[in-house]
Amino acid sequence: MPETALRPLTHGRILKIAGPIVLSNATVPILGIVDTGVVGQMGEAVPIGAVGIGAIILSAIYWIFGFLRMGTVGLTAQAIGAGDQAEADALLTRALMIGGAAGLVLILLQIPIFAGAFLVAPASAGVEALARDYMAIRVWSAPAAIAIFGITGWLIARERTTQVLVLQLWMNGINIVLDLWFVLGLDWGVEGVAIATFIAEWTALGLGLWLCRGPFQRPDWRNWGRVFDAGQLRRMATVNTDILIRSVLLEAIFVSFLFLGSDLGDVPLAANQVLLQFLHVTAYAMDGFAFAAEALVGQAAGARAVGALRRSALMTSLWGAGTVIVLSAVVALFGSSLIDLMTTAPGVRAEARLYLPYMVLAPILGCAAWMLDGIFVGATRTRDMRNMMILSVLVYGVAVLALVPTFGNHGLWIALLISFAARGITLASRYPRLEAALR
Repeated sequence: MPETALRPLTHGRILKIAGPIVLSNATVPILGIVDTGVVGQMGEAVPIGAVGIGAIILSAIYWIFGFLRMGTVGLTAQAIGAGDQAEADALLTRALMIGGAAGLVLILLQIPIFAGAFLVAPASAGVEALARDYMAIRVWSAPAAIAIFGITGWLIARERTTQVLVLQLWMNGINIVLDLWFVLGLDWGVEGVAIATFIAEWTALGLGLWLCRGPFQRPDWRNWGRVFDAGQLRRMATVNTDILIRSVLLEAIFVSFLFLGSDLGDVPLAANQVLLQFLHVTAYAMDGFAFAAEALVGQAAGARAVGALRRSALMTSLWGAGTVIVLSAVVALFGSSLIDLMTTAPGVRAEARLYLPYMVLAPILGCAAWMLDGIFVGATRTRDMRNMMILSVLVYGVAVLALVPTFGNHGLWIALLISFAARGITLASRYPRLEAALR
């Protein structure tokens, strides 16, 4: 497919991809607030803790399968760029089958998985009992929840992010309405929250399949010779495995950051938790442009159009850089006021203000890593992503050992920022090879 066959790349096209993703991400914390709020009306602490810890455990388990979204975006976008509609359709079938199979495994292994989770994150007997009831219901929608990752990736690759927003609004909207009905109206308590999510996820899968109905009107989605092609399956397995390893290592950085902060005292731990919420907001905003890079770079890579790939990488990164500058300025100007909104504890407020400058720097130092992740996903250069993440974790570990004993929580924040910079620098060092592979 010649480079001229690719659609013209404009700023409007980038914003059309990124905007719905940002809005979609904005709905995620709202659902958590409602889940907590409805059980909070029961007047007891145990149900709140049960829903909180149950949701965290399941989210952490499902997060492991986030590779399915990223891998599906890159592979599908490349198939589109290469003009291979049949392979794009077959990729949707593979993603759905992987999601369904993974969900069934979780259902079958739920007892040992949940037991292991409570060993890592123990809770009181009352909270654990209710949390187990909550998870025992929700786990039955695991096939739907994980398959939705694949659907989302397939839609992003086709630049249909408005439909991703519709899917997210449906799932969270149904969940919220049923939360209110089941818990406040029918008094079903914690189980009502779980049933609401169960229904929301299965109906969202149904909507997602309808949004992707095009391939089901063509024969290739069920061309089993193509779907189970050994070469394509190996490629998909390699891409997804590399992304999984990279994601686990990235999560290890953040988990260790929280654990190391807890060793420094309750107040620094609380302050770090408050400031990390700013980082989550930044990540939600950056996702839009990183996802745009995944789709556009993937299409250019599939067409083996180096010029189009470079333009896609540069233009999406410019939008990402502009976004982080604005967000850093907002934190610098209004961070103290936002801290006061998030906590009333005087000690935590003072401690969080002490480390606020690190949070101003975090988006700027992390921008390259966020955007290059999207670029490398689109190009399916996942081996580089995996290897550079391994190097970045080692750099982070050395920084922690060198800085935390002397500088305490300041050293911990500096080590985290160093890990952001290391991810960006190491991936940037591999970018020339990405382009060279297409020539």
